[in-house]
Amino acid sequence: MSDAQTTPHVLITGAAGALGRAVAEHFIDQGARLALVDHHAGRLAEVFPGLDNSNHLLLAGDVTSTSEMAALAEQALKSFGRIDALVHIAGGFEMGEATHALTRASWDRMMNLNAWSFVAVTQAVLPSMIERRAGSVIAVTAKVAARGVPAMAAYIASKSALQRLVEAMAAEAAQHGVNVNSVAPSVLDTPANRQAMPDANPADWVSTSVAAQTIGFLASPAAAALHGQHLTLDT
Repeated sequence: MSDAQTTPHVLITGAAGALGRAVAEHFIDQGARLALVDHHAGRLAEVFPGLDNSNHLLLAGDVTSTSEMAALAEQALKSFGRIDALVHIAGGFEMGEATHALTRASWDRMMNLNAWSFVAVTQAVLPSMIERRAGSVIAVTAKVAARGVPAMAAYIASKSALQRLVEAMAAEAAQHGVNVNSVAPSVLDTPANRQAMPDANPADWVSTSVAAQTIGFLASPAAAALHGQHLTLDT
């Protein structure tokens, strides 16, 4: 078997974020070729300055746009020949109003970023996996998706919706040799979270390195029998 056949080909959304960078580094260490997707091309170039562009792709696009994701997936498939794993990290978080005072704008923003984006990205990538009868899809959901919390209704509803989408897609794709799962972190230890919660203890949070290793497991043959699972990451 040639190197091209054995080298993993991975598409990562939200690649310029703290978790995206950790996931990219994990797969690079595994010898993978990466298609790194983020909203801003300049940010990708800044986060991955030494990346070998002959092996990897830096792709800018809006994960809520089906047309932009279709174009990026086509570019990745043309360059790589296949996508073995899709890691969908892109999303958004915000505290919000009390549930009875939710605005339509905040509801739509969270649903678009956290739920619809999964549809837009998988719509572009999953058919090629089904055709090959092989592949893994990993989403990043959230531990809090299991239960409502004050002032987080739109965010939690959107992450819960994402989990239901993961479960439905897993049931649809399993018969085609594709497994679909998620990781559900509590709080990730990122610079943004440290800034937002300066009085908290980051030792109680989940490191991005550990989260990346768990995502790597879900993309590996060892997770081939997992379908529609949400692996809770907590300390």
